Amino acid sequence: MARYSLLDLVPVREGSSVGTALAEAAGLAAHAEAHGFTRYWVAEHHGMPGIAGGATAVVLAHVGAATSTIRIGAGGIMLPNHAPLAVAEQFGTLDALYPGRIDLGLGRAPGSDQRVMRAMRRTLDAGGPDAFPQDILELQSYFANDGRTGIEATPGAGANIEMWVLGSSLYGAQLAAALGLPYAFASHFAPDALDQAVRAYRELFRPSARLDRPYMAAGFNVFAADTDEEARYLASSMEQSFVALRTGNPGRLPPPVRDYREGLGAQGNAILDHVLACSGIGAPRTVKAAIDAFVERTGVDEVILTGATFDPEARKRSMAIAAELMDARVAA
Repeated sequence: MARYSLLDLVPVREGSSVGTALAEAAGLAAHAEAHGFTRYWVAEHHGMPGIAGGATAVVLAHVGAATSTIRIGAGGIMLPNHAPLAVAEQFGTLDALYPGRIDLGLGRAPGSDQRVMRAMRRTLDAGGPDAFPQDILELQSYFANDGRTGIEATPGAGANIEMWVLGSSLYGAQLAAALGLPYAFASHFAPDALDQAVRAYRELFRPSARLDRPYMAAGFNVFAADTDEEARYLASSMEQSFVALRTGNPGRLPPPVRDYREGLGAQGNAILDHVLACSGIGAPRTVKAAIDAFVERTGVDEVILTGATFDPEARKRSMAIAAELMDARVAA
């Protein structure tokens, strides 16, 4: 039966602040730990006023101090933005602070646009997406301290880091399979290639010293409440954010709106039908049916639950309901 974990974009709400968002992230991680989540992940994004997880390793240090047993990590670090040695030092530091709890999911996208890549001092001539496989091998070498780079990463050498490949296409699935690493698919916002990626990863997987058989996770949006109507109301904050992002007007997480989709129009509804194809929005029975269908369709080893609400307490309750549903699957 599938495990369950939590992906947090550290949303900044309208009328709130980055400091508040970071405090809420720590509270959410502690809540996830108390409800049996396997891991808590933060994703790297830049240049987005509604997302406060850009300095991902720093956020994880903050979250680690608020928790004690749950795995914490990046879901993920956008490797084209960074020198592998810097990533090795950052996550080696996290491993020294929180031994045996650190995950490092690695993505090939910039987490924003080409302007951000230039601002991060990484260009297509120095790193970039084309260097992604080599950068992963370099990172592995730093953690293994095998001498191949000629540099001993301090911190980093000998760190017990669980590395993942992230993706939303066949490329990431094929690379994870070739390297024998666990793979996480971003179906919570880019569902198109999900089924093909599942097949490719499992069919092409080569055992490694790190992993002897395929292990795959996939993202799934959850908005759970007492009634379907209330859950749809809660989900409308993230729906507004998705539409704003896809139409070139990103901002902070807005308050929910009753019957938001009824007045949205064809274009906006088409955007949401696509981006939220892998979602459970409703009362517990509705969400259970959606989770069951998703797990049966994909056979994933782990479901990455995500979904931001304007009210942090409503988000905690939503995730608690989802955890209960996942636990019931295991017990059944």
